[in-house]
Amino acid sequence: MVFLKLSPATEFDKKMKDKYITFSKNIFIPVTNVCRNACGYCGFRARSLDDAYLISVKEFLTLVKAKGAATEALFTAGEKPECAKFAPFFKKKILDYGYSSLVEYTKELCKLAIRHGLLPHCNLGVLSKEELKELRALNASMGLMLETVAELEAHKNSPGKIPAERLKMIAAAGELKIPFTTGLLIGIGEKSVDHLHSLEAIKSLHDKYGHIQEVIIQPFIPKQFTPMRDRKPPSFEILKKVVRAARAILPEEVAIQVPPNLTAPKELIKLGASDLGGISERTIDYINPESPWPREEELRRIVAPYELRERLPIYPGFIKKGWYSEEIRPLIEKYADESGLRWKESKSGLVV
Repeated sequence: MVFLKLSPATEFDKKMKDKYITFSKNIFIPVTNVCRNACGYCGFRARSLDDAYLISVKEFLTLVKAKGAATEALFTAGEKPECAKFAPFFKKKILDYGYSSLVEYTKELCKLAIRHGLLPHCNLGVLSKEELKELRALNASMGLMLETVAELEAHKNSPGKIPAERLKMIAAAGELKIPFTTGLLIGIGEKSVDHLHSLEAIKSLHDKYGHIQEVIIQPFIPKQFTPMRDRKPPSFEILKKVVRAARAILPEEVAIQVPPNLTAPKELIKLGASDLGGISERTIDYINPESPWPREEELRRIVAPYELRERLPIYPGFIKKGWYSEEIRPLIEKYADESGLRWKESKSGLVV
């Protein structure tokens, strides 16, 4: 395998001595599983009309009203369902709800989330610059996994996984000053050198626009009923090398995120990771439903002796820059302390 020569993990440990590991509390909203892509590893996409869905406003409100201590509404959806195999189902359903497109409907759900005290973060697949503009004011941040810059067999039936198209959208988000989350999916057929090229592509976009707040290093997990169900997930040694490479290549202000329900985060923290992503007390990980999130208390034990701090879906640096709209300003002012992280205590003295 080809990787950069990197400094020992102890160097990062020294830097982290007086720092913290972050995470956010979210409600996971699967808007629709109708998707135009047919990735070889995806268990989220509807396989038949029987399991296709579009969340209703009633179902959505049931989730957000039971949000608990969450501050983030994480919206995920199949990409461009209007162009998918089950497009007729989706189009009829969304018209029945009184809307004409995924973006229009999700905008309304974002408005409802804000009214119920949640900061939206949308990851709806590849969107045009105009669609990003529509959603920008109602989102604290947005996201799209780059996955890889390599063209792979796993993506042969997935027009939305063309690397140039994904990079184009990430660039458009930068032009619009949208705090952005992206990442790599490890173990789907890419080569080790592709990890470096992918990280360098992300760095190049951040150098130009300064909008990447975090890069997720996520391992492939095989799913039943998918073409790649018998493929082995990447070894932990590979994940460790990618995290180290990410920390060496990406600017210091870009966090490296490792999902705590899919990895052993403590060792990866020692190699450069500093964020654990979103966890939910009330909803499952609909992308990886077989992998439950650890509880907050468990996370604190896992990351010790580092301090665990809760953040919002928009990172502190972007709060300080003012990269958010008037629509969500009241919630950011309610939840964020002077450092941009979440208040440890409310103004009433109660732990939030």
